[in-house]
Amino acid sequence: MQSIRHIFRIGYGPSSSHTMGPSRAAAIFAQRNPKATSFHVTLYGSLAATGKGHLTDIAIQHVMQPRAVTFSWEPKTVLPRHPNALKFVAKDTENHPMDEWVVYSTGGGSITDDAGRQDEAEIYPYSSMADILKWCNQNGRTLWEYVHEHEPAETLDHLKEVWEVMQQAVRRGIENEGVIPGGLKLPRKAASYFIKAQSLKDSLKSRSLVFAYALAVSEENASGGIVSTAPTCGSSGVLPAVLYHSKQAHGMSDEKIYKALATAGLIGNLVKSNASISGAEVGCQGEVGTACAMASAAVNQLFGGSPQQIEYAAEMGLEHHLGLTCDPICGLVQVPCIERNAHAAARALDSNMFALLSDGKHFVSFDKVVKTLKETGKDLPSLYKETAEGGLALYAKRKPRQNNP
Repeated sequence: MQSIRHIFRIGYGPSSSHTMGPSRAAAIFAQRNPKATSFHVTLYGSLAATGKGHLTDIAIQHVMQPRAVTFSWEPKTVLPRHPNALKFVAKDTENHPMDEWVVYSTGGGSITDDAGRQDEAEIYPYSSMADILKWCNQNGRTLWEYVHEHEPAETLDHLKEVWEVMQQAVRRGIENEGVIPGGLKLPRKAASYFIKAQSLKDSLKSRSLVFAYALAVSEENASGGIVSTAPTCGSSGVLPAVLYHSKQAHGMSDEKIYKALATAGLIGNLVKSNASISGAEVGCQGEVGTACAMASAAVNQLFGGSPQQIEYAAEMGLEHHLGLTCDPICGLVQVPCIERNAHAAARALDSNMFALLSDGKHFVSFDKVVKTLKETGKDLPSLYKETAEGGLALYAKRKPRQNNP
């Protein structure tokens, strides 16, 4: 597995796979072709189907300017390696091709190509939860210590920056009001939820604030604000909501939260390495499901869970999102994405409590659920995987029938 820094990427929303990944690839290709006077970019599959709603073309143009960029959109053409594919062609002054590169945006801002070149070398000796738990038991240590054992020293500095970005996104989101850009005319809700929560009794107030925090980050992401993937932009509200609530309501220190982030990153890494975190590849179970698993593990650790209880919490967070479709209306990271983040944050807290009440023993392991996620993703029809052609996205295109509630 690679560094957890690839699970937590800082950048502008609304989509890590549709904006962060393609813009990173565009920067690499532009730097590789300094003499090119223009570029042509062909987007395939999911990138083409929902790229305009996700601002993919704008992100690429921004990186490649001032040189001209033209686009072709091929939503019906899906390349074998991954549904998020794009081809860059560099051209000279006479419009002749100089170089080309096919690259895949595999989720969370990560990219690869047909030669298998990826962002960074593998640094972890184990890539299954079973092996990691065995290491913990043999060494008397826990999951965050496994991460720190193998990550470079600068990863802690990165986690500190990630936590600051997450907190800022929450704070901005509970203050900002108005309509989210994109055409759906969807009003922000986080500020209202935050204010209303103040008048509620303790238990209701606590849960309502978690909703507000998750909505805050998700609305910031949908508006193109700076967020950290966790593990993607579309699911970036779940983990910050749970951690921010843990700090505000329970006094968790930043130092403990850095360790919780390390464990959350490990959980995301396991899913990414053994299945997928790409909504275009496996549906939203890979995005929000993984985010819920990450948050469940993180908060369980904060509240004193053993490695076995942390694994159980993560397993539940993912298991109960199996089969979740990715069907964004108009290709925007808004409906159902924003509310889905809030519900997943609440579910993470439930998974934590359920696991803490147990002895850590349970029937289905985290590794088995990750494998099931991968197989379920293969079985999901493509129209339920970030193409905006099925599910809620399709329903929203239909005119409602008369007298049909």
